[in-house]
Amino acid sequence: MAGKLTYQQAGVDTRRAAALVGDIRSHVERTQQQRKLMGAFGLFAAAYDLSAYRQPVMVTGCDGVGTKLELLLEHDLLEIAGKDLVAMSVNDILTTGGDPLLFLDYIGIAALDEDRITRLIGGMADYLEACQCILAGGETAEMPGIVPEGVIELSGFCIGCVEKSEMIDPTTIAVGDVLIGYASDSIHANGWSLVRRVLREFPEEVTEEELHAWLQPTRLYHDVVNGLRAGQVVPKAMAHITGGGLPENLERLFRGCGADLEIPAWNLPGIEKLYRHVDPEDRFHTFNMGIGWVAIVSPDQVDAALSAGPGGVVIGTMVEQEGVRVRVSGE
Repeated sequence: MAGKLTYQQAGVDTRRAAALVGDIRSHVERTQQQRKLMGAFGLFAAAYDLSAYRQPVMVTGCDGVGTKLELLLEHDLLEIAGKDLVAMSVNDILTTGGDPLLFLDYIGIAALDEDRITRLIGGMADYLEACQCILAGGETAEMPGIVPEGVIELSGFCIGCVEKSEMIDPTTIAVGDVLIGYASDSIHANGWSLVRRVLREFPEEVTEEELHAWLQPTRLYHDVVNGLRAGQVVPKAMAHITGGGLPENLERLFRGCGADLEIPAWNLPGIEKLYRHVDPEDRFHTFNMGIGWVAIVSPDQVDAALSAGPGGVVIGTMVEQEGVRVRVSGE
């Protein structure tokens, strides 16, 4: 009958979406070099065989890219957005001592854009391949009238597993234990609401080169975790330094004790321009301050922990006084 509407006319093209699943298959396949799904990719749900674990404990993580995404889209840095999405969840899984096994993404967009989506997934696959985590599936939702043109919504979900006997146990932290910090590669995907305000109010201060340095992807810390294992270091705890900075991310680990930290000056290009407009104390509770990962180890394992990955440095010790106090060397 003439005049009847189609789903495509309403702004959603399911046939193109189905074809896209085939187009991204090469990205999916490169995340299954070491680990493989049980069954085929593209079914209604993904399955993974845990029989290699004796007492498997499932660990999960969910995150996004936050308001950093606005600038990544503006500067056409879609691959970085994909990497950020993976790192924010995978790093959280790694803090448990677990293996990141499966990753699923959610992409919300006004109308299907194969090139942009493929670039996003390509960035995800780069990081997932590096840490041997499978891109198990996801959801690409066309939502005309809900998601504005030019905007992309992103969420990521990671499922991992750890042997029950090998789970990291922060209750073992004791006074005298040492905190090892590992360098971040950038501001990462936290604190960007404040960064964006500074950029809006002082648009001429930060150069394009400096901004691109700030926008580099969140570092994936699987290399540090693998290095700790190889060096037979058993961390008392590990922390991914995200929103809340060093104080809030570390304080959640402590019971009845605290830490005094002294961190190196952050050598990120142009960072002093950001500091100029940010409350000196609030910066510690907003940014990672150049330290994106912390491992807490016993004093006899410090040397091995320092060599577990690039950028390792002693940043403090556990003390009886509760809370976390941070200062920058030389300030």
